[in-house]
Amino acid sequence: MFRRVLRLGLTPGRQNRGLRTRRGGFTLDWDAKVSDVKQKIECMMPGKQWGMPFDTSYLPPTQSDVVIIGGGILGLSVAFWLKKLESRRGAIRVLVVEQDHTFFFSQYSRASSTGPSVGGIWQQFSVPENVQLSRFSINFLRNINEHLAVVDAPLVDLRFSPSGCLLLASEKDAATLESNVNMQRQEGAKVCLMSPEQLRNKFPWINVEGVALASYGMEDEGWFDAWSLFEGLRRKVQSMGVLLYQGEVTRFITSSSQMETTSGEQVVLKRIHKVHVKINKSLEYQPVECSVVINAAGAWSGKVAELAGIGKGLPGTLQGTKLPVEPRKRYVHLWHCPQGPGLETPLVADINGVYFRREGLGSNYLGGCSPTEEEEPDPTNLEVDHDFFQNKVWPHLIQRVPSFKTLKVKSAWAGYYDYNTFDQNGVVGPHPLVVNMYFATGFSGHGLQHSPGIGRAVAEMVLEGEFKTIDMSPFFFNRFYLEEKLQEYRIL
Repeated sequence: MFRRVLRLGLTPGRQNRGLRTRRGGFTLDWDAKVSDVKQKIECMMPGKQWGMPFDTSYLPPTQSDVVIIGGGILGLSVAFWLKKLESRRGAIRVLVVEQDHTFFFSQYSRASSTGPSVGGIWQQFSVPENVQLSRFSINFLRNINEHLAVVDAPLVDLRFSPSGCLLLASEKDAATLESNVNMQRQEGAKVCLMSPEQLRNKFPWINVEGVALASYGMEDEGWFDAWSLFEGLRRKVQSMGVLLYQGEVTRFITSSSQMETTSGEQVVLKRIHKVHVKINKSLEYQPVECSVVINAAGAWSGKVAELAGIGKGLPGTLQGTKLPVEPRKRYVHLWHCPQGPGLETPLVADINGVYFRREGLGSNYLGGCSPTEEEEPDPTNLEVDHDFFQNKVWPHLIQRVPSFKTLKVKSAWAGYYDYNTFDQNGVVGPHPLVVNMYFATGFSGHGLQHSPGIGRAVAEMVLEGEFKTIDMSPFFFNRFYLEEKLQEYRIL
């Protein structure tokens, strides 16, 4: 029987069918082909130990120490630091699962939180930990190839532009801006305050009407190419042994136990044992056994949390506290204006939320504006509302920079912020009840610039059980239950 099967596959006329190239050469090694056929048939013969004769290479592994849900910059940063800080090479198996195929096989998806970013990095935040994250991240970015260089691969070029960031404040917000600058200086940031007259002297193209005070980052602020950072992280983690897989997490297999808190409240502790990863364009799924799950799913991290039962309890209880992260659509516009501000132009954030920066050397600019709650666009699609620029962005641009009156919009796109509706700040660290799910999400527009520091913080918590570099405990999930806001006001 076995010989007959082999003979059928090797008789003249069948041997060459479908295997020739256009030039007539063979594309397969027949010795290897015969060996493969023999192996598949032998495993099905009576008395032989059963072995799977089919190709399963398209499936994720059945086991991984850590499963990271979300293949954006935050997810890749966590993967990088887990491998960087592991006790020995190969000690930790890391799987990154991303639903959007464009993350791994083309440029970064604009559906991600990276898409609507203009690549800015600044230290002018209202929360000290965010300033510390910026300072850590800028050091990482300045020495990027010490971290992300791969043998025989091109060096990472972030095209960092250290032009600084300029924040404008009205009379109403001037005191808050001054207070923030004092805190930023205490954290080591080199930021100066500027009066309207000083502002006009340094940047003569700006109209200072309505500006009472401004703050300007003199060092370690500017912008960089987000795609280059993403591609550099992706290439590096693969070289470190991280597996990247396209698929959708649809279910968690958990165990649970009850306990009583010091206040007498009965709570259920859960532990995730398996993650079901659905195969793309298929009903098939693969259960992946794991020890730790990282929720870095960006705008969809709230839905991932719900899969683990987070927020499915009585209102006002810890079990009933949801992860308040949802997708918010944001637009980025690219325009051309030969009469616009010159090469010394910083990233400008105006009083009304409009922001812009130069893009390259060809009199091009990137910018946009975060809408008010009443103006929030429909997040169910990524269509660009061009009227939003005409009615909400352009008038403010002209008012602040009169030369922008002649600008011509070249293109625009939309993407999602992982928007934390509670206090517009990130969520980092473990969930108090789903004990092996960790968060790296909810940064509401500044996750890209802080990704190196966030990734390290999460990796430290997973590996060491505590934060070592920056104390990120104010970003714990518990603050939602305790209703203790960590409000960040400087969100572009």
